[in-house]
Amino acid sequence: MKPSMQAAAVFAIALLGAGAAPAQQAKSAADGIAEYRAMLADGNPAELFEAKGEGLWKTKRGPKNATLEACDLGRGAGVVKGAFVELPRYFADTKRVQDLESRLLSCMETVQGFNAAEIARTPFGKGEQATIEALVAWISAESRGLKMNLPQLHQQEKTMYEMGKRAFFFRGGPYDFSCASCHGEDGKRIRMQDLPNLTKNPGDGIGFAAWPAYRVSSGELWGMQRRLNDCYRQQRFPFPGYASDVTIALGVYMGVNSRGAESIAPALKR
Repeated sequence: MKPSMQAAAVFAIALLGAGAAPAQQAKSAADGIAEYRAMLADGNPAELFEAKGEGLWKTKRGPKNATLEACDLGRGAGVVKGAFVELPRYFADTKRVQDLESRLLSCMETVQGFNAAEIARTPFGKGEQATIEALVAWISAESRGLKMNLPQLHQQEKTMYEMGKRAFFFRGGPYDFSCASCHGEDGKRIRMQDLPNLTKNPGDGIGFAAWPAYRVSSGELWGMQRRLNDCYRQQRFPFPGYASDVTIALGVYMGVNSRGAESIAPALKR
């Protein structure tokens, strides 16, 4: 059975169990979801993406036939552990603030010779976009259990935080939605999904500290760029450009707000 089918089966069993409980001990839908996540904790399908990502990092590829081991994610060339919890951050070589996905895009172009613009235009889950998502899974897993610690020393990092804050609260579209419409208050939920308040530190393994994540509903590994893309879809906004400044700024805002929270990425989502 495929990982996505196994996960869906466990999910269904958990919800059936919730519905079958006696009235006085009935589980909520949220309890059922939490239970199925716990049941899958030792077999998160994201582990398959992690293994693929580690192999891709160490494999010579691209026009330059090079590995990504010369890529600097912020802690020095080839250093992976601890890098994820400090991203997005400013990089002197590109003279911009970058998140993990945009930084990998730069490295794949400069180190391996790939066409970054072409990859950015590729649909999620296809071609080298699938490569980036596997790399994101492995790199984030190497910092699992560490605390989010995004830097705010460079002026561009501070500017991006303020830009991200404005973008987070910007309302528009046919339903006058903003990011804050769903994630700006405590105690909100949509259908069976609890919605963390991302204007402050939501806690360990919640919100920004849980992405990238394996989506059971689609059987895919989603990075933060895809997660934000889907949020724009739900707001009925035009999709943002891949690795565009607005997506990175939102990452800075949420990441800085999550400082001190323990990362569990790649997590497991419905």
